[in-house]
Amino acid sequence: MQTKEHTNNHQIVDYSAVLAAKYGAIGTPERIEAEEKALAFYTGRVIEGARKQVHITQAELAERIGSDKAYISRIESGKIEPKVSTFYRIMNALGMNIQLSMSI
Repeated sequence: MQTKEHTNNHQIVDYSAVLAAKYGAIGTPERIEAEEKALAFYTGRVIEGARKQVHITQAELAERIGSDKAYISRIESGKIEPKVSTFYRIMNALGMNIQLSMSI
């Protein structure tokens, strides 16, 4: 059996440069779109993790917020982002509180 060797060259990577090369400079339409997709993905992962932590299915969560399983699936996979009001309903249905604070 052959194994593939992985090397770690311990180099520091400037991720701002990597993102700029791949998606454009900060503020460009391409970069904004990429950031929005990343946030949608992150939001979905947060919701999925919270749902699994309270041991309910997508169908159960959907029922609690008056939606359907397919909608929850699309949110969790990052394909869509819920409206803020829906996000609050989801968090409430999962027994979670949202706390906003100023970062000064």
